[in-house]
Amino acid sequence: MMRHFFSIVITGALVLLTSCAKKTEGGGDTAPPSLKTQTTGDMSLVQVDKPDQFPLVPASVYNAHAELDVTGTVTPDVSREIPVISLASGRVVDIKAKLYDNVHKGQLLLRVQSPDSTAAFDTYQKAVNDERLNSRLYERAKELYDKGAFSLSMLDQAEDTEKNSQADLAAAAQALETLGVDKNHPSPIVTVYAPISGVIIQQNVTQAAAAGVTFSGSSTAFVIADISEVWVLCDVYENDIPKIALGQEARIKLNSDPNRILTGHISDIGPILDPSTRTAKVRIQVPNAGELKLGMFVTAVLFSRQEDHYAMVPSASVLHLHDREWVFEPAGDNKFRRVEVKAGEIVGNNQVILSGVQSGQQVVSNVLQLEATLEAQ
Repeated sequence: MMRHFFSIVITGALVLLTSCAKKTEGGGDTAPPSLKTQTTGDMSLVQVDKPDQFPLVPASVYNAHAELDVTGTVTPDVSREIPVISLASGRVVDIKAKLYDNVHKGQLLLRVQSPDSTAAFDTYQKAVNDERLNSRLYERAKELYDKGAFSLSMLDQAEDTEKNSQADLAAAAQALETLGVDKNHPSPIVTVYAPISGVIIQQNVTQAAAAGVTFSGSSTAFVIADISEVWVLCDVYENDIPKIALGQEARIKLNSDPNRILTGHISDIGPILDPSTRTAKVRIQVPNAGELKLGMFVTAVLFSRQEDHYAMVPSASVLHLHDREWVFEPAGDNKFRRVEVKAGEIVGNNQVILSGVQSGQQVVSNVLQLEATLEAQ
């Protein structure tokens, strides 16, 4: 079916040229001479009576680093994952965020009813009372010492007691601050806030569940990931590992948007091979403005450290059809042969050919007429 289709395309192109000549017959315009085609037993061959109507051009040499296409998965950078922990143990009474929410630093995430806050405030109040009493006793000891009614050792003891009470008060105040309890407005409800901005990638608490580090509930209520930079983890075959290096640039193509190209750098080459696939994990660090979603499959293009030689032809020489590329080369006896190639990057008005054509090989310089005919079918 495909071979017959291409025969129709080539014949249609030449018939179009012939019809253009007939259209100007009898007029003042000059039309190109009519072309006649003839099918051959090999449907990849096209025979024409005037092959000079299809100028040829030799493929030039293009030196470039070989491309290595590997499939990768977008994952969070573990150094940018932050657990959200309620230091106060208790019962969750209100949840203000959920899994996959985008949150900002300082945003309220949940409230926990905790006996820890009550105990901490009780300790603080006692520390305040003790410090107030010991402060008065120390001032009285100094007055009695000045009058000779107190010994120096007794004064030193009163001073030490006062300093200890000050230390206890500072520690009690710090405990309240750690738990998030306002000492001026104490409450058994402890609030937990987001430590960073990012996306909640794990949620381990539900309404009325236990929270904190003492009870049987999960100590980590949420995990937030900053995805302004992400990892792309790829499996690279053993034979290809020597071709890449740390710090090397990598291009990331999105399967959902092949025209979007992102740039990253290789940040790690795994030291362990998977014994079943003979591949190593290669990590690519990629800045992310929101295009990359966690779990997304992408194609990473890595570049070999060794330079290879490829053929390059004019872009107009390449026929793009159904996600495949073709060129036409002379086959002798007024014939052209259709050859499938693997096209690479565009360089100016030329296209790199990764396989199918060798440098110096001649191809038809322009197949745009064939493409136009194909679109008209």
